[in-house]
Amino acid sequence: MVSSPAPPRDTARLVRTVIWIVLAAAVIGGVAWYALLTANNEQKAAPPAPGSEQLVRENSYRLTAPSVEKAQLVEFLDFECPSCGSIHPVVEELKAEFGDRITFVNRHFPLAAHANSGQAALAAEAANQQGKYQEMANRLFETQSQWAGQQTSQAPLFRTYAEDLGLDLALFDAAVADHQTEERVLADIADGEALGVHGTPTFFLNGEKLTLTTKADFRQKLADAVR
Repeated sequence: MVSSPAPPRDTARLVRTVIWIVLAAAVIGGVAWYALLTANNEQKAAPPAPGSEQLVRENSYRLTAPSVEKAQLVEFLDFECPSCGSIHPVVEELKAEFGDRITFVNRHFPLAAHANSGQAALAAEAANQQGKYQEMANRLFETQSQWAGQQTSQAPLFRTYAEDLGLDLALFDAAVADHQTEERVLADIADGEALGVHGTPTFFLNGEKLTLTTKADFRQKLADAVR
């Protein structure tokens, strides 16, 4: 459960001046569409807000809604990151155990070292617009070994996930291509960088960045937080 190391300096610089090339092929009718996401769009992302708003924004993904919140766990994640994939089942277990007392929050932090992490984030965002963020996030992690590490665009595969989840594909395609969807991801990246996030997964418990070594250690920190 040790965080993946941060990308080299030059790769990290690419994250800050992110240039995404999004390619998705429409299955029906053979219609192809392309969206070029340029570095200039990073300037459009909402600037980091001071204090706790950098950690959790109004539109951040709150995966649990305890009636009485005793703690808040925020994860900056990359759907293509092997460490994120490995720890996902653990987070799901902890969410089931502590979700009635802890608000679990997901935020995007796709790394430039992963060719399809940005596209995966866009797919999750597009699914969220139809109320299926968690389902898409689970599918991306469950199938990570099938697509992670590929240098060709996995957008068509992610589109099949949307179809499997029963999403309206026209709406899904439009959301993936929408610059506002990209800006939502870029805002998370900007906040993560302002908070000192360099690799994934990175967890914050009640505003404190966690250093985790074992599953038992992770669970104990949550248990201590809800006492």
